[in-house]
Amino acid sequence: MTDFLLELRCEEIPARMQLKASDDLARLFTEELAKAGLKPASIDSFVTPRRLALIARDLPLETAAVSEELKGPRTSAPAQALEGFLRKTGLTQDQLEDRDGVWFAVVNKPGRATTDVLAEAVPAVIRAFPWPKSMRWGAASATTESLRWVRPLQGIIALLGGEIVPLSIEGIEAGRETVGHRFHSTGAIRIDGADDYADKLRAAYVIVSHQERQAIIEAKAGEAAAAKGYSVIEDKGLVAENAGLTEWPVPLLGDFDPDFLEVPPEVIQLTLRINQKYFVLRDAGGKLAPAFICTANIEAKDGGVAIVAGNRKVLAARLSDARFFWQQDRKTPLAEQAKKLGRITFHEKLGTVADKVERVAKLAEWLASEGIVPNCDPALARQAAELCKADLVTEMVGEFPELQGVMGGYYARAEGLPDAVADAIRDHYKPVGQGDDVPAAPVTVAVSLADKLDTLVSFFAFGMSPTGSKDPFALRRAALAVLATIQNNNIRLPLFELMKSDYVPDLLQPLLLGNVRSDIKRDIEAFERAGFTPDQLNIGEYTDKIRESVAPTDLTKPIIAACFEIIPFFADRLKVQQKEAGVRHDLIDAVFALGGEDDLVRLLARVKALQSFVATDDGANLLAGYKRAANILKKEGVEQAEAISLSYEPEKAEADLIAALDAAEPQAAQAVAAEEFEGAMAALATLRAPIDAFFETVTVNDADRAKRTTRLALLARVRDAVHNVADFSKITG
Repeated sequence: MTDFLLELRCEEIPARMQLKASDDLARLFTEELAKAGLKPASIDSFVTPRRLALIARDLPLETAAVSEELKGPRTSAPAQALEGFLRKTGLTQDQLEDRDGVWFAVVNKPGRATTDVLAEAVPAVIRAFPWPKSMRWGAASATTESLRWVRPLQGIIALLGGEIVPLSIEGIEAGRETVGHRFHSTGAIRIDGADDYADKLRAAYVIVSHQERQAIIEAKAGEAAAAKGYSVIEDKGLVAENAGLTEWPVPLLGDFDPDFLEVPPEVIQLTLRINQKYFVLRDAGGKLAPAFICTANIEAKDGGVAIVAGNRKVLAARLSDARFFWQQDRKTPLAEQAKKLGRITFHEKLGTVADKVERVAKLAEWLASEGIVPNCDPALARQAAELCKADLVTEMVGEFPELQGVMGGYYARAEGLPDAVADAIRDHYKPVGQGDDVPAAPVTVAVSLADKLDTLVSFFAFGMSPTGSKDPFALRRAALAVLATIQNNNIRLPLFELMKSDYVPDLLQPLLLGNVRSDIKRDIEAFERAGFTPDQLNIGEYTDKIRESVAPTDLTKPIIAACFEIIPFFADRLKVQQKEAGVRHDLIDAVFALGGEDDLVRLLARVKALQSFVATDDGANLLAGYKRAANILKKEGVEQAEAISLSYEPEKAEADLIAALDAAEPQAAQAVAAEEFEGAMAALATLRAPIDAFFETVTVNDADRAKRTTRLALLARVRDAVHNVADFSKITG
């Protein structure tokens, strides 16, 4: 057994690509060896700005002989199919085996020298390498068949044990020489094998391990900051990026003029981090410190004094720009800035950002005035919504798009607007992802919900809902944000009422042709008069009914249907969101399938009560009894419960079930109405024993027609009583 060393040296690899490239090299190399039956004991991979490398441990000097069985065409297949199979295997027909009318080939592959395998595998890996961006270079780049690499490839080391593996690609011959640090090392470095690779490069001021460079940066940056009484604001991504920019990292501490701290701290942090790749520091009081840490790639003779001075000068220019933007933006009130939003297109079908702002303002005011967001002043909600996008046209957000919302909050506070308005402008984009803060202040909640609901309603209404894995407008993320905000603040937002309210036609009116606004209200009322209401139908069925009645020239009904599709869309997002909380998706389906449940807070409360119930013996047995009843009813074609009229003396179990239903049905219904879902489950639990006894002693399909009809009606009552709480047919198990 012996080790194999591979180094691919090139010009500087972008830092953002390095770690994935290191993983890809190990993966592709492993796959190529596996084709020849080789499997190293382990692979260590390395990456620096100028090289990708790996060491494959404990490779045999020869591969083992292997036998491979290949399935071919049927013996009755056309001759062309057989000829193609023979070409693929390199065998003749008499060497094939006929097994039940199918040709099989057994191909014996003798063992090979590992050197030969590697000589084929390395060029294959290089040519198949999945760089996100790559280039051709030199005279060979005239043809599209030439090698592509992230930057021009300059050298290859390929050593099995201490011997060079003879291979070449694009005229680059594999050898045993590499180069060290660009400034601290000169001349070629001879590598004898895998064991001395890392040590010889370290002596030439190159640390080949990305992880080790990260650890050095973290440790020495912390030491430099602590020496001045500061601490480093943790930033794992920036540590990795600096490790990808250096082969010999040397963190250095510098400072900047404290007067720049008048600029909001988020601006300073972004200036340091994004523009300069510097680490940001805090002082002992937890405030932003007028200092930074940069990472040099050399051991400077003056201890880094000149490097720090140069970085300080560049940073001062950057911070001067930021301070200028801060001062200039504050000269224009947000209300004036908002007037410029009419120049920015939100979407070609949905108008400008100014149009969106007006819709959000209208909806935020409605959420407040209807009491859906409790303790929210409608006037403040409208004011915050009207200004929430105004910072998009400021100089600062133009420079740092990441600060949209944040800067608006600062500008609002600077011009003396109410704190509730400034906070809402700052936080209305939240939550933007899992783990992000969820708004809690009433005005912020109203504006945040309005912004995301408007996006959802608008895109759904115009047929731009997500399809498959495609979600170009991040509507799934918007729905998850709405769910988190509703649940964290216990917001009772009936989505069906929102769709029926004046808000939807008012919102869409400027975007539609003709008198569609009145048509929308008229058609919703017509559907309801015809009995197509979510209280009687599943929302999906309601949407289908709307679509079935669409006239070829009528724009109204497709828009209504699309709007109502938001409700099952939210249910699907709820399943995703609740999966991590351990809530079963089939139970969400069981509650949602009843129709009419569009209050997501109430729906989730029902689901959680149902999950607790089905985990009990009573719940499991009731579910079994329900499914037995439902199967009988389905087989007999009984869809609705008929009134029970006893024309015979019922059996005891039959009479007991009727009495239990008479007591449980109103109790469950009252508990559901009062949103006491545990009480509803408790009422259903009283049916468990009577149902069990009924099925044990009573024959449902009795020869007596009257008995049979009555007992089927009794089972239908059981089904309907259970459906007061959830559709148990949707529950698995």
